[in-house]
Amino acid sequence: MESRPKLHYPSGRGRMESIRWTLVATGVEFDEEFLETRDQLQNLQDGNHLLFQQVPMVEIDGMKLVQARTVLHYIAEKFHLFGNDLKEKTLIDMYVEGTLDLLEMIIMHPFLKPDNKKKSIVSMTQKAVFRYFPVFEKILRQTFFIGSQLSLEDVILIQTILALEELLPNIPASFTHCQGYSVKISNIPTIKKFLVPSSKKKPPPDDVYVKTVYTLLAPL
Repeated sequence: MESRPKLHYPSGRGRMESIRWTLVATGVEFDEEFLETRDQLQNLQDGNHLLFQQVPMVEIDGMKLVQARTVLHYIAEKFHLFGNDLKEKTLIDMYVEGTLDLLEMIIMHPFLKPDNKKKSIVSMTQKAVFRYFPVFEKILRQTFFIGSQLSLEDVILIQTILALEELLPNIPASFTHCQGYSVKISNIPTIKKFLVPSSKKKPPPDDVYVKTVYTLLAPL
């Protein structure tokens, strides 16, 4: 029997949350080992479990994979989230890379100093309104982003839309097709299950999580 993937990361969103979303969307059960101390991280590093001495790290299919986008690509290939041919795969990959650029701004926002947070909100708003959401809005007149089935871009995009709604709710609300798309994707059974309070979906980062991450990762 194939073992369940095991995720190694602090108990919060960060760059692991997209991996959680992607596994959940495919119906894959997984385990997590939360890093809370420097000793835990040091043990992984000393045991040669982290290729570049960094997390996130995912144990899957006998491998210890690092680099979040590499992990996402592996899961997408394994569980058929990369389209039906090379053209679809390339388009999905292109849109994923762009969407992750916006998501990265959202991920990093809680870790900024107050003055930089204000600048970040301005920059995030401008880029979301004039660069990213117009692209999404133009395409999202169909059920899925690319082709006729759920893809990695759908998973990353619904995560991004919902995360941005927490921070800047007026932006997604002003794009009609994005709103309709968000409702449809959120009601896919595997994703709907992930959105309930008792799931493994992590809450927005709070001060405790930010402090934990700084303690664990800032010295690296």
